[in-house]
Amino acid sequence: MKIKTAVFPVAGFGTRMLPATKAIPKEMITLIDKPLIQYAVEEAIDSGIERIIFITGRTKKALEDHFDINVELNNTLLESGNLEMLEEIKKISEMVNLVYVRQKRMLGLGDAILCVKDIVNDDPFVVILPDDIILSDVPVVSQLMTQFEEYGFPIVSTMKVKEEDTSKYGIVKFKECINDRLSLLDSLVEKPKTNSPSTNAIIGRYVITSSVMKALEEINVGCNNELQLTDALNLVAARESVYGYEFEGKRFDCGTRSGLLEATINFAYKRSDLKEDLVKIIKELPNN
Repeated sequence: MKIKTAVFPVAGFGTRMLPATKAIPKEMITLIDKPLIQYAVEEAIDSGIERIIFITGRTKKALEDHFDINVELNNTLLESGNLEMLEEIKKISEMVNLVYVRQKRMLGLGDAILCVKDIVNDDPFVVILPDDIILSDVPVVSQLMTQFEEYGFPIVSTMKVKEEDTSKYGIVKFKECINDRLSLLDSLVEKPKTNSPSTNAIIGRYVITSSVMKALEEINVGCNNELQLTDALNLVAARESVYGYEFEGKRFDCGTRSGLLEATINFAYKRSDLKEDLVKIIKELPNN
């Protein structure tokens, strides 16, 4: 079945980026000249997604405004003759069909995903965590969808992390290697404090099926007293199949200061209009 919907859980406070996120959503923090959320939405669209569902909270109005039409701004750009920017601004409000759902209490990623149950019905969909910005030739969402079309079971994107960092992630244990990037999973555990089953971490891209939604309704709260998507996937892995796909690309955790800085440098270096300036700025940095 073709996947047409992407779900974005964006209700969190973004405490790792305070004080910047005191008044603005963390997803609206800019990476060069676009907010983080726009990079993630463009990844979904470039992968063929036709509908996006934002799971929002009380403090996320700026996110909705960004993808809405701003008549006054459009008129100002038109009158000033800035037609190139006018076209770019128009594209933002016309790029995809958007649906907004409110998560009333932040009880974990699993709880957030259950908020879209009556919208997605039994159809498969992708989940994108916009903190994770990934620089890749082929969008990671597209990579996962290609695997899903062949195997038809839930898939999580994975990458190797340092052993000392495993307590920060959902971690997978492999059962069987299918090819050099795809593996059948034995189990998944959320943020293991000790005895991590591997150093293969789940990164913020998932393909979710109806079996995962049913599992979310069965499990109890887990790590951090929240309903964990990882726990639901672990239940599905025990019953049928869940796959892990080691994606092609470089991931940046833009929910942290260092990750956002690293992303800014890498994305700027990739841009023809900024690369020369970036190299010059770095060369002129003082040695001490």
